[in-house]
Amino acid sequence: MKICQVERPLVSTNRIPGFEHKHLLVVRDGSTQQVAVDSVGCVPGDWVICVGSSAAREAAGSKEYPSDLTIVGIIDHWPPETGAAGSRGAD
Repeated sequence: MKICQVERPLVSTNRIPGFEHKHLLVVRDGSTQQVAVDSVGCVPGDWVICVGSSAAREAAGSKEYPSDLTIVGIIDHWPPETGAAGSRGAD
């Protein structure tokens, strides 16, 4: 599992059929940006728990789902090392 911060929604209207209409979000893992499937209803600024590999596919809905990163939880309180605010809804 990884702790990431949600940066913004990612809009992709042309998708393969198996990708369905799940929400995609750009998340930051340290200095790296990645795209994650949102399975819990995150908003930008949330600190989240992400899973990868086969756990990501199962968390997105099925073992055949084409995801290698899925958000499985929103962290209620997270004190990032940089000292920035990290609770849901706080800005």
